[in-house]
Amino acid sequence: MVTWTLFLLTLRRPAYSVNSDTRDSDNPAVRGDLSSTTALVIASKQGSNEALGSLLLRYRGFLLMLAHRYLSDQLRRRIDPADVVQVTFLEAKRDLSSFRGESPAEFAGWLRGMLKNNVASALSHHVMTQKRSTKKEVHAQADNAGTGSRENWIAQLPGGKTSPSGVAVREEAVLAMMEALHQLPETQAEAIRLRYMEGLPLKEIVERMGKSDTAVAGLLKRGLQKLRTLLNTDSSPWWSA
Repeated sequence: MVTWTLFLLTLRRPAYSVNSDTRDSDNPAVRGDLSSTTALVIASKQGSNEALGSLLLRYRGFLLMLAHRYLSDQLRRRIDPADVVQVTFLEAKRDLSSFRGESPAEFAGWLRGMLKNNVASALSHHVMTQKRSTKKEVHAQADNAGTGSRENWIAQLPGGKTSPSGVAVREEAVLAMMEALHQLPETQAEAIRLRYMEGLPLKEIVERMGKSDTAVAGLLKRGLQKLRTLLNTDSSPWWSA
């Protein structure tokens, strides 16, 4: 993977126009005051690699914070938030022409959308791998947590095919699940992440959370019931047959 340093060097490389050897420094937008984020957004859209590099650096902390929020402690051991942010920056550089806004808030929202999709892609890949190795174990132990087979969403992950449409459906479902988890009480969300995304046995979850078997089972049952409501069980691909 392209290193962060190499990526910044690429962004800061002088840009030449098609018809001349004019550099970024000859661009009036670049010669002007680029201290404000708005000016950086405008200059970046006008083709300044230097401005884009500076602009993305300003949003790195914000995106890292979001990536950490979307990924549990256990998931961060396997999915590096910094890598997800770096992929997002590479996509931002590639797709900048598709950005229609001009304000810092609009740019932040644009980056956030890409970051969420990249987190969903990483989670989708991880969960599909986890699904293959833990599907039997999840079914065998689900009743111990007071849950029925329809609540084992990791074992029913949609879009199992590797076709573009299948991948898109799977990533959309993962993204919807992430958003729903953030609406649960933290203890319920953490129990569900550990049980169904990490595939941990009940005993290890009890030790990890410092709660009794009964308490963890209750968190899982209530959390899954809430998720089914949030994800609209009648139409959500998570609960389809």
